[in-house]
Amino acid sequence: MTSENPSHSSLDILLLAPHPFYQERGTPMAVDMLLGVLSRRGLRTALATFAEGEERAYPHVAIHRIADLPLVGRGIAPGLSLKKLVCDVFLFGKAFKIVRKTRPRLIHAVEESVFMALVFRTLFKIPYIYDMDSSMSLQIIQKKPLLKPLGPFFRWIEGLAIRRALMVIPVCNALADVARASGAARVRVLCDVSMLSASTSCTLPKETLGESPGEPSRAVPDLRCRYAITGTCFMYVGNLERYQGIDLLLESLAIALQTDPNLDMVIVGGRSQDIANYQERCRELGIAARVHFTGHLSVAMLHPLLQQADAVVSPRISGENTPMKIYSYLDSGRPILATDLLTHTQVLTPEVAELVHPDAPSMAAGMLRLSSDAEHRQRLARTAKELAACDYSPVAFERNLNAIYDDILGRLEESDPPSASPRHPLTKHTPTP
Repeated sequence: MTSENPSHSSLDILLLAPHPFYQERGTPMAVDMLLGVLSRRGLRTALATFAEGEERAYPHVAIHRIADLPLVGRGIAPGLSLKKLVCDVFLFGKAFKIVRKTRPRLIHAVEESVFMALVFRTLFKIPYIYDMDSSMSLQIIQKKPLLKPLGPFFRWIEGLAIRRALMVIPVCNALADVARASGAARVRVLCDVSMLSASTSCTLPKETLGESPGEPSRAVPDLRCRYAITGTCFMYVGNLERYQGIDLLLESLAIALQTDPNLDMVIVGGRSQDIANYQERCRELGIAARVHFTGHLSVAMLHPLLQQADAVVSPRISGENTPMKIYSYLDSGRPILATDLLTHTQVLTPEVAELVHPDAPSMAAGMLRLSSDAEHRQRLARTAKELAACDYSPVAFERNLNAIYDDILGRLEESDPPSASPRHPLTKHTPTP
């Protein structure tokens, strides 16, 4: 399945995206921003991705999808899974055909597709850059502890892919340290950014949610009206995978409610089965009346949703990469409550967030401090918004990505042998005055 072929037979960039595209979650949203920048540069780009996802169109970009696989189905979740690995096999076949036919100047490999790029570099001498969203060796061991004895092999193969890359582009400093320790030739950090600019035109009508959490809703809900929230409203936005720390969040709320019974937690996002599981956990903890699951809501609603909260939370308990939600949280004008793990502290400081140890009593204490101290909430929110405007805006993302591609494409131009046939020039980006 292909859409919009570039107007020339040769190709500048092959972008490998081993996930559903487009979807409103971290990596697909980052790929969407990346494609926008490459398109505006005029680079002829091919995207190879999964069958699942919303259609997108960009000038100078061709989108190639693998075939729909009935046995795999839809609903491919983030992280390692058998369904994802099956799709990866078909994605490799799709990418191989593109490489053999077009011989792209550069491969931009996201996540595990770096191993495909490593094969193409070996077979076709095509350089690649590694868009590093996580440490895959660590992610595999965390998700499948039985594979821990294979840890040295996973680290070796990941290190090989890192060392052979023309450049590694991690999403945070912790992953940059991993890349450097593995012997990366060049490392340039490219942080995610706030997504609130995509939702600022969305208003807050009186329509409420449907009766099926987990199913998309088209109207922005008035959460306080629907759930009769009169006290402090905490909000979590994101998927409900185990590493996100939702169990910790619920246990913390149960403790905090013993001191302040006028707290509510709104959880935005998650699949239906995950929501059902956590609703059962809420009943076990005796907090079902105080925890409200909205299901998936569009990113276009993010700004008006966050405005209804008194504080936003990220209880993540593992991982190195900073959650994409953190950048929108910073920009929201609402104070942040987060665990004091590296996944957060490489961006957040005590000046912009209430940072707590990743245990239920500590997080409960953080909730109570935010609920009882309005001046503290306002101070954190104000400082956080200033940080977001300076370092984590879409303008900053495009500026930083253009600088990275200026460097990469300049190196490619210099490496072309004098005898090579003329090719489409990879000119540097010229900022708009």
